Amino acid sequence: MTENDISYLIRGAAFEVYNELGPGLLESIYEKALYYLLLEEGLTVECQKPLSVNFRGVDLGRGLRLDMLIESKVIIEVKSVEILAPVHFKQLLTYKKLSKVKLGLLINFNESPLKIKRIVNGL
Repeated sequence: MTENDISYLIRGAAFEVYNELGPGLLESIYEKALYYLLLEEGLTVECQKPLSVNFRGVDLGRGLRLDMLIESKVIIEVKSVEILAPVHFKQLLTYKKLSKVKLGLLINFNESPLKIKRIVNGL
């Protein structure tokens, strides 16, 4: 399955979650609901996956966590904020760079309508 195929399934699941739950809940609620829908689609889903950081050959530890990693090919960063800020995009770009994953989706469940931003550059 390609990143585009996975992205299509993720977007569909995100809209289902949004339409059923609406805006205003905690990120963790949206993450869990999305997790269950993606599992139903038969996808491999890892939540709160630790991400190691190496700097000049030194392991700085696993201080970062990916909200969701789907099929080891797509990162989902779940937000529930009034409006996405530039720092949210930078965060996802950094996660993509460190994990060497090509595609990231930034999903904000607190905006109306639902906002899904696809991040493919920055590797």
